[in-house]
Amino acid sequence: MNNIVLFEPEIPQNTGNIMRTCVATNTKLHLIKPLGFSLDEKHLIRSGVNYIDKLDYQVYENFEEFKKKNKGIYYYFTRYGKVPHTSFDYQNKENENLYFIFGKESTGIPKEILKEDLSHCMRIPMSANVRALNLSNCCAIVIYEALRQQGYNDLLFCEPHKGADYLEKDDKGSEKHEN
Repeated sequence: MNNIVLFEPEIPQNTGNIMRTCVATNTKLHLIKPLGFSLDEKHLIRSGVNYIDKLDYQVYENFEEFKKKNKGIYYYFTRYGKVPHTSFDYQNKENENLYFIFGKESTGIPKEILKEDLSHCMRIPMSANVRALNLSNCCAIVIYEALRQQGYNDLLFCEPHKGADYLEKDDKGSEKHEN
């Protein structure tokens, strides 16, 4: 199972966007306190839209509590990582839980945590013109790379509400025919 872990997230809009991504990808979200917002904050709700009730998530008091309750492979995303996120095999043939851990927006994951497992510290490649990408963008990039490697794990390839043939239909709902 894929999991996104936010270590002390600070910006409610980012977390709301990540919540929506987690619902879209059947990914569990783990939030490690302190949070820079309340979980009922209006910005968070607005970013998550109507999907928060479908979100599988858990909140932890600290990183130690998170580690005690969650076994699997931990991947740490840091601008100090030296290996691209695409260099790892996320196919998960052993059915272990995979945890993609992202730090708080202002300072990232503490160095003490990263030093415990340098072989799983990675970065999303980018130019020298920016320090880091937006947190919610990073989470989306990484979870979709893992899902791509896993064959998208039962995610839909067609829009479920208007139907797979929506583009082929004219505005009245009937099939378009070429003459």
